[in-house]
Amino acid sequence: MNFRKLKSVLLGSKAYAESAADPQDRQQLALAALLVEMARADFDDTEHEHAEISRLLAEHFQLGSEEAAQLLTRADKAMEEAVCLFDFTRALHESLDYEQKLAVIELLWQVALADEHLDKYEDYLMRKVGDLLYVSHMDIIRLRNAALEKIKS
Repeated sequence: MNFRKLKSVLLGSKAYAESAADPQDRQQLALAALLVEMARADFDDTEHEHAEISRLLAEHFQLGSEEAAQLLTRADKAMEEAVCLFDFTRALHESLDYEQKLAVIELLWQVALADEHLDKYEDYLMRKVGDLLYVSHMDIIRLRNAALEKIKS
């Protein structure tokens, strides 16, 4: 492995670093990338989940449908090139307060449960992201239960 490749592995996603210049854009891309990763976690990445992610991004960031689709495309590319989740979670951890982090967890649960089934890999990813965002396990479970109740009604 050459030095440049090693550096890129250690320093994180080049696609993410280059495509998220300002803090707000970085935050949007980080959240979108985590939503994309959640959709992929169960190895059944569907158009329905992508549509749900696009809808959630548009609603959460007050974007038009085209802007949300562009953000989703950038996030998909960033996750393809990412080595780990740390760059994405760090961007959110450093810029969000605890209540905003809970909103991130809630969005992740909505994507995980878009197919009305919670896969063990989705559950694992949620715990990992929660830990990296310093969100309590109790809050993660509370938000999961609320999302499950929402599906049932």
